[in-house]
Amino acid sequence: MALYTMADLHLSFSTAKPMDVFGDRWKDHPEKIAQRWQLTDQDTIVLPGDFSWAIDLNELRADMAFLDALPGKKILSKGNHDYWWETMAKLNRFIADYPSVSFLHNNSYTVCGAGICGTRGWTLETSDEDEKVLNREVGRLRTSLQQAKAPPIVFLHYPPIFGDLRCEPILEVMKQFGVTECYYGHLHGAGAAALAFEGESDGITFRLISADHLDFTPVKIRE
Repeated sequence: MALYTMADLHLSFSTAKPMDVFGDRWKDHPEKIAQRWQLTDQDTIVLPGDFSWAIDLNELRADMAFLDALPGKKILSKGNHDYWWETMAKLNRFIADYPSVSFLHNNSYTVCGAGICGTRGWTLETSDEDEKVLNREVGRLRTSLQQAKAPPIVFLHYPPIFGDLRCEPILEVMKQFGVTECYYGHLHGAGAAALAFEGESDGITFRLISADHLDFTPVKIRE
């Protein structure tokens, strides 16, 4: 049994949203994901955000069927482009048809001796509206960490550090709960990746795991 992660699958089987407009690396990327998916049925993967371009649950079905058919258990959390995201009651009813899928939202899971925790996070902007959303995300991260029954790993969609910018409220919660690992996505292309922080800060090791950055290959983080 192993634990993997990868963010930003950006699937669009039911929508006209080809990702190769963002560069040749994205050409036929669902096929790349399927070919490079090294999980077994005993493994688990955390997918922190931007799973699908679908705008509602009906449009999501083809993308979810693709994911459910791949080996392993999948834990999804929300990204900024997951417009299909609904209340947890609706989402849990929806995934009755996709038994390998579950959601990370105000909760935690224990996999490979680690507490799987996280939330979407938010941008590093500073407007009043952004501050309100960020405060909600901080609360959701705290709730997730409070429920961890093993040493926590945090999975975010937005980067908590980007260039010279730091999301101190998110970082502070992680420090309070003794988090030592944080994985995040959202950033695409060489330009954004060059500003992504990967390494240790405040006792936490950060890693960018957006799909194109990983060449569409899930990264193993626990065995």
